[in-house]
Amino acid sequence: MESMKKHVVLFPWMGKSHLIPFAQLAQVIERRKGYTITIVNTPANILTLRSFLPASSTIHLVDLPFNPTDHGLNPGSESTDGLPNDHVLRFFQATETLRPAFDLFLSDTIARSPPGSTLCIIADLFHWWTVETAKNLNVVHSNFSVTSAYGLGLLLSVVWDLPHTSADSDGYFSLPSHPNIRLHRSQIPKFLLSPDEHRPLIDCFRRQIPYCRSSGGFLVNNAQAFEGTDVMKRELGIPVWTVGPLLRLPSTSSDNSHWDWVRGWLGSHPPESVVYVSFGSMYTISTSQMMELAMGLEASEMAFIWMVRPPVEFDFNGEFRADEWLPEGFEERMREKKRGIVIRGWAPQLEILSHASTGAFLSQCGWNSVLESLTNGVPIIGWPIESEQLINVKMLVEEKGVCVEVARGNDSVVNSVHVKKTIKLVVGGSGKGEEMRKKAREIGKALREAVEEGGDSIRAMDDFLHTALSTKD
Repeated sequence: MESMKKHVVLFPWMGKSHLIPFAQLAQVIERRKGYTITIVNTPANILTLRSFLPASSTIHLVDLPFNPTDHGLNPGSESTDGLPNDHVLRFFQATETLRPAFDLFLSDTIARSPPGSTLCIIADLFHWWTVETAKNLNVVHSNFSVTSAYGLGLLLSVVWDLPHTSADSDGYFSLPSHPNIRLHRSQIPKFLLSPDEHRPLIDCFRRQIPYCRSSGGFLVNNAQAFEGTDVMKRELGIPVWTVGPLLRLPSTSSDNSHWDWVRGWLGSHPPESVVYVSFGSMYTISTSQMMELAMGLEASEMAFIWMVRPPVEFDFNGEFRADEWLPEGFEERMREKKRGIVIRGWAPQLEILSHASTGAFLSQCGWNSVLESLTNGVPIIGWPIESEQLINVKMLVEEKGVCVEVARGNDSVVNSVHVKKTIKLVVGGSGKGEEMRKKAREIGKALREAVEEGGDSIRAMDDFLHTALSTKD
């Protein structure tokens, strides 16, 4: 490690949707010769990160001590994946205790570095205190956003100004720093709707924003051809580089028997005819919504693959009880007709989305899922649950034309007839559905080209590294 004069230290947030793009970002930098690359995190997340990297990788993984039970968290709670809602604030506060160990690691790294070395921290914005660490140690700092520039920019604006507290009678409001953009109260996270009740959590997020604005820059997991950075630049006032899409590669493992079976099932269906349904690794829907979704899928007569988790009223990581949460005989009928697969807990998402038979993705619209879908030219049926997902859908529907919103949140009323009509609109028909597919294919082409040799995102990455790590005379 001491022999390299350019050292990049990455510090992802603790959640799979953050760890994956950080691991991919590290590998993009690794492909450029002459860099030492280190990813730091808690012990369990280091194990997860190791599974995302090839055995031949030279990336260093360093764990920082963290005991969840010391902070009133459940044993093993080193990630936001499956974290109970009432533990979110506690988890954010607990992660700040990583600072002394991180500061010590960085100080030791600097002390062991050869003369003339340069070092750069690339941190998740939730690790806001790393900005202070960088300034104290006189090293370069940048943030990396695993969300869309549009979604994050608007969400930061809402958190900072709370403009929704003055919404009109229809629930719409404008943003002081983005007067031409209007949001609805249902398009922002639930905790912001009752600011007095959730003041500690809001204050926790508000505290991060000035530090974001004082960082040296922002990397965004997107391509300039798909999404501009004007909203984020206006909100933060610092340089922004689009360096994505940063996606893990589909598995090519020959011993993945589960994927082999799913691939065989997909191969028995015509091109662009299957709906893939998933709400990601952190979210789920209510019991009544799940029942209506199942009935809508069946009534649509479209083939589907559905990755399920227990409804929001139950243990997220518990056993899935189909006899209680799905229509009677639903799985059996779908299996017999070769119409649908219900997968419990995990599905090979990228492999499914990259298959020619997949025609739409019914998604919560987390940014990784959006990029995985559109990179493969697959249009989206949006069902956002929380966070910036709600704003992502607004952009995908209104500006990009590659998405139709079927429902919003996991506490709204959902009707199976509407689900059926939406699925048939996107997958089964011509007209709007065909136009969405055409636009998705065009965006997919632009996203793929951005990360090819000489593409916009490759040039942006080179420009960032040159700016951040140019050797000083």
